[in-house]
Amino acid sequence: MTAMFLEDAFLQTLNHVERKKHLQKLKLIKYLYLKGAKTNAAICEHFSISAPTSIALLNELISDGIVEKQGRGLSIGGRKPDLFGLQENSLFVLSIEMEKHKIRMAVFNNNNQNLTGIRTYSLQITQDLSAIEQLHTFAEELLQSSGIKRDKLIGIGISMPGLVASKEGNNYTYLLNPDKSESLQEVLEKKFQKPVFIQNDVKTISLAEHRFGLAHGKKDVLVIWMNWGIGFGMILDGKLRSGTSGFAGEFGHIPMVEDGLLCQCGKRGCLETIASGMALVRMAKEGIKAGAISMLSALPKQELEQLEPRAIIDAANRGDQFAISILSEIGINLGKGLAVLIQLFNPELIILSGTIAEAKQFITTPVQQSLNTYCMAQLREKTSIALSDLGENNMILGSLALVMENI
Repeated sequence: MTAMFLEDAFLQTLNHVERKKHLQKLKLIKYLYLKGAKTNAAICEHFSISAPTSIALLNELISDGIVEKQGRGLSIGGRKPDLFGLQENSLFVLSIEMEKHKIRMAVFNNNNQNLTGIRTYSLQITQDLSAIEQLHTFAEELLQSSGIKRDKLIGIGISMPGLVASKEGNNYTYLLNPDKSESLQEVLEKKFQKPVFIQNDVKTISLAEHRFGLAHGKKDVLVIWMNWGIGFGMILDGKLRSGTSGFAGEFGHIPMVEDGLLCQCGKRGCLETIASGMALVRMAKEGIKAGAISMLSALPKQELEQLEPRAIIDAANRGDQFAISILSEIGINLGKGLAVLIQLFNPELIILSGTIAEAKQFITTPVQQSLNTYCMAQLREKTSIALSDLGENNMILGSLALVMENI
């Protein structure tokens, strides 16, 4: 039986009062995890419950070793109220980041502290389910070395590339299950015997920004992930938006050029063909072969064939005018696409992340120039453009947030 089914089966053994209390305790744990230590009064107000009910729930969680008193809060003329928070190392999450050729994973405690460091393993993500056995082996190895108690592991969050329908628990690009009777999520839960939540990599990054990054505390934020391709995540009204099937955000595959280059999605002229890492590398190779003056021209033929976006960004940082010019063209094209998003969603902030964002002013300046040209001033002036500060661990942090968003 899957972990979700086991939980449902457990709830069925409880009477109505016990079931209600169990679910209240789960909601209280999630609230304290996301918001930190709170007073009994704050808990009562948030959940619209009485003080005796709240205290009874807190006392049971204290007896379970999950909640503890953590000092005192502010008082308004009188005794300072107790603060209740989660005990350190009372709950754990296994966070997994899957890429095409490797996986990274770490175990976090309820204070979002990384207990194991990030472990990296070579793993080729497959179209079928054959990669799951190796994924499970690596995860077990990490969990055993961490020394945590399995009953305190509340869930596993997995970010992955591809078209991920998170609500139904399937990936339509990778890890396809020929047996349609079980979703990928159910297969993983059966293997791990724990709740498992999957999400597309870019939406996972958006969750990380929402919980730990520049989007924290903001309601309407767009996250653009720029690597070889272009990914897009939406935080609207304070929530991650995924659409009916979970596929919302295919920003990179909006046609922008009439009869343009063939995109990997099968259409022509998509934004990815003119504003992505793939486009940047293609433009660099074409320019060098046409005789452009650049330090990149000195690269051996084999290195030029294997050119990556970061090498072009490094050249720009060293003053290479050719590299700067093609980055500028990428930024102008990206800005045209962002102008459409601003006029559709009216965000307060757009966060740029990924390898191309590492170009910093060489990408943000042309993006802003493009917005000045193509976006209505009334909307543009209300939107800030910022570079992510989460670094390369954004997906790991997002997979952590994914569990607590859904548990």
